[in-house]
Amino acid sequence: MDRERLDSWKKIAAHFKRDVTTVQRWERRESMPVHRHVHAKQGSVYAFRAELDAWWESRRGRLPDSGNGASELEVVADPTVQRGGLMRRIRRPVGLAAAFAAVLLLGYAVVRLAYPARETWRNPLANATFTRLTDWPGIEQAVEISRDGRWASFLADHDGHMDAWLTRIGSGNYRNLTRGDHSELVNPSIRTLGFSPDGAFVTVWTRSSDGSRPEDIKLMAAPIAGGELRDFLRDAAEVAWSHDGRQFVYHTTAPGDPLFVRDARGVTRPIYVAPPGVHCHFPLWSKDDAYIYFARGVPPDDWDIWRIRPSGAGLQRITFHDSRVSHPVLLDERTLLYLASDPQGSGPWLYALDVEQRVPHRISFGLERYTSLAASAGGTRLVATVDESKSSIWSALLGPDAHASGGARAPAPLSLVSAMGLSPRTGPGYILYVSARAGRQGIWRASDGQNRELWSDAHSIIVGAPAVTRDGQHVAFTVVDGERTILYTMDSDGTKVRALTRTLKLRGNPAWAPDGRSIVSAVLRDGEPCLMSIFLDNTPPSLLLSEYSIDPVWSPDGQFLLYSGADVGTTFPLRAVARDGRPYPIPTLMLTRGARRVVFSPDAHSVVLLRGEVGHKNFWLVDLRTGAERQITDLAPDIAISDFDLSRDGSAVLFDRIQESSRIALIERGG
Repeated sequence: MDRERLDSWKKIAAHFKRDVTTVQRWERRESMPVHRHVHAKQGSVYAFRAELDAWWESRRGRLPDSGNGASELEVVADPTVQRGGLMRRIRRPVGLAAAFAAVLLLGYAVVRLAYPARETWRNPLANATFTRLTDWPGIEQAVEISRDGRWASFLADHDGHMDAWLTRIGSGNYRNLTRGDHSELVNPSIRTLGFSPDGAFVTVWTRSSDGSRPEDIKLMAAPIAGGELRDFLRDAAEVAWSHDGRQFVYHTTAPGDPLFVRDARGVTRPIYVAPPGVHCHFPLWSKDDAYIYFARGVPPDDWDIWRIRPSGAGLQRITFHDSRVSHPVLLDERTLLYLASDPQGSGPWLYALDVEQRVPHRISFGLERYTSLAASAGGTRLVATVDESKSSIWSALLGPDAHASGGARAPAPLSLVSAMGLSPRTGPGYILYVSARAGRQGIWRASDGQNRELWSDAHSIIVGAPAVTRDGQHVAFTVVDGERTILYTMDSDGTKVRALTRTLKLRGNPAWAPDGRSIVSAVLRDGEPCLMSIFLDNTPPSLLLSEYSIDPVWSPDGQFLLYSGADVGTTFPLRAVARDGRPYPIPTLMLTRGARRVVFSPDAHSVVLLRGEVGHKNFWLVDLRTGAERQITDLAPDIAISDFDLSRDGSAVLFDRIQESSRIALIERGG
């Protein structure tokens, strides 16, 4: 709802001598179908017309009666209200019951007037057919389609390593475009592939070295007719052509992902740069080239679709998911399809949106999760990646000298802890992890060969990983419940569950202070995560660090904590702050996306962390005094890790193993 409509609602509520909070309480009490999304700078209230009509019909028979068979409230349609809106006129309200019903009708009228009847929405994929584009085992991802809908390109490990492939749809023939010549092609946060307007070549995102320098990232061009790859655009991560083919938009990996437009003469102009820590991915031109749509947000799960004019003017926010949002495509001038997580964090699912009405509709159901989406120029053919990955908890024994300087690196013996699970954390004699069973996500405990659930909730999803106190007696964890994030604590046996805060916008992993009296967590402030201390004795939370900071880890002596800084390109810095909030000196450490987790080793002077490619990493030991680094495991290339912990004695590393599996779907829309 825009500001003018919101002010009108408040004035009407004041006329009845009721504040907005009271009206909202009555709406909930009477089960009025009003859906709210409240944001820092803009609020919105809407309800689907069919829901409101059904609610009104259910209420009509329950209005107060005057005793002579006539209702004290007469509801009429006012023909002066246009576009399908209804005006409810109230006659002779008497008594509290009549006033109560009047406010209910007021809320109904306000919503109907503020959001009048829209055109009937239809699922744009209602008559579409879904078929499998390839029949390969393993990983197929990041699929793209040419403008004419005849060609598709995607990443796959079909030849034993990740490569870019090309196929003419329906031919059954596939050609390897990169042939193992480029080790780093995977980046799920952007479109790594794309077709030129004339379909002559495919652009391929590549990364060399560790990705920390601008020159490490570039786009290469692979001719469809065959031939060697050549440089296309250096220092650029993504590119999208206008529909007339005369210009393109791209962004670099500099802070804020600056967006540039380049015309046919080679003239380049900057149009937008986000604040540091905020990213701009998946650029897309509107059908008339009047706007550039893009996903804007903070990794990993605070994104939405925005648009801007090619001149750099008219920045507008289009969606309000505040979740993982990616891969926007336009089927026509108004129909936007994209991928997004739901309010509970599940997905990503397929969503559709009319860019003028801006009411999101989830159009995929069941258990299928989508990780990429692309469409032909006419919107009649789409391709998507369907994710079928699974996660399990494993343990890898480390050698007796793994934590010692100069210790040998050797293949680590692996053992299965749980066939389902994520984000392991160790306690004295037990392991905690996150797992989903029967549609409910929960926290599980493994000890003495037994696995049991400690906590779960059908309406919540766990954010990050649980945190365990040093003595192992208490656990803290964060969940998303609707639009709220809640920080819970409980005993390690699952008892004494307590909600510590329900009002802060929490992000990332929480961390117990060494004394067990407070918890440090990232809290969203002005769109940026900052570390705050949250106390168990109900003392108001205090700001620990005002800059971009997330995923804190306390040193064993409690003198400082480590945290992750803002992503720049595919890397981010690891930094430290003393317990009084002052900077704490550590060697310069740049890590790769997907490797935010760090754990202190038993010597308290070193940390174990993940290093390597986006899709495959190994464990390394880093001395925080000298900066010396060395690899301590040699895991197989097919082992992908997202989170881990060390056993209390440092003899083993516990990690979640992501067994990646995905397939490419061809979606053809019916008439």
